[in-house]
Parts: sequence; C-alpha cells; structure tokens
Amino acid sequence: MAGMTIGLVLDLFGTFFFAMSGCILAARRKFDIIGSLFLGTLAGLGGGIIRDLILGTVPSAFNNPLYFVPPVLAALLVFFLFHSVQRFQRPLLIFDAGGLALFCITGTVKALSLGMNPVASALLGLTTAVGGGVLRDVVANRVPQLFNPDDLYAVPAMLGSALVVVLWSAGIYGTAAAMCVAAVVFGLRVVSLHYGWHIPHAAPARYTDRND
Repeated sequence: MAGMTIGLVLDLFGTFFFAMSGCILAARRKFDIIGSLFLGTLAGLGGGIIRDLILGTVPSAFNNPLYFVPPVLAALLVFFLFHSVQRFQRPLLIFDAGGLALFCITGTVKALSLGMNPVASALLGLTTAVGGGVLRDVVANRVPQLFNPDDLYAVPAMLGSALVVVLWSAGIYGTAAAMCVAAVVFGLRVVSLHYGWHIPHAAPARYTDRND
C-alpha cells in the first residue's frame, strides 16, 4: 500500500510539473485560460494515457479524479503569477525537467508491476516521460523539445528508466531509491541545459549544412 501511495504522489507531482510547462507555454502563445488548462492537461496526462493504452488498462487519470487537480492548479497559478514565474531562468524547461524525472520512474514501475519485461518497461517509462511534452509542443505549434538536436531530452529519462529496472530487478526499489533516481535525472537534465550538452546528430554537420 505504501508503494502505491508513493507512486500516486510521484505521479501527481509529475503531472503538476508538466502541466506547469504546458500552461507557461500557453501563456507565451497568448492562449486564453481554457487553452491554458487544455495544454496543461495534455502535457500532464498525455504520457501516462499513452502508456496505459499500450498496457491495455484504463488510464489512471480516468480512474482517479485527483489527476485533474494538478492541471487546474497549474492553470490558476500561471494565470495569477505568470510574471513572477517568468522571472526565473528557463521556467518551462525546469518544470519540464521535473516532470521528466518523475514520470520516467512511475511509468517504468507501472509497467513492471503489470508483468512487462524489463526492456518494454523501460521503453514505457520513457514514453510516459516524453509523451506529454511532445503532445504539448505539437498542439502549441512548436518543434518538440525531444527533437531539438542541441539538447539532451530523452537521454536522462532513458537513464532513469534503466536505473529503475535495475533497482526493481535487484529487489531494492523503494521510496528512497525513487528519490535518488529522480534527483539524478533532474540533475542531469538541468546540467545539460546549462552546459548545452547534446548527443551526436543523425549525420555529420558537413552533410547537413548543405541545402536540400
């Protein structure tokens, strides 16, 4: 029961962080409050819904109305405090990093708890982590952060999902382990943003610099 409780708490915080990123983007795009709520909900719940549909289960958001509280709270906070939030450097990316760190954990754990194999579970953890952000950016007519060639986005989530699989398989996954994994993923994401780290491009620059 304790595991279920911490899982729900992590899910709700992850939903809130991603919802904040969606609502901030909506404010920047000058959407109205309904558009902000929709984009926040899409960002916060989209990845989990995709995961649950793949797993063949009723999405958690439709089983528990608590999942809709974070997007509403995020929309209200951005509406009243947008200028204060904007004072922080890269607020959208920081909230996005928080959601990424938590969702790669909860998505992987849910898949493992339903009997999925380790590789599939890690992939579903990654899907949970990046799915909402991709939907958010596409709907807002923005190139998804996942496809930014000069950014690490999926890599921290991949690492987090893999760590969860290892800890779960070793029988030492728990609240403390989850917090450590979240800290590693969030830290790697934030540090990569600060230093501009990225992985090799799909093709060397000498081939991609030419016009099509």
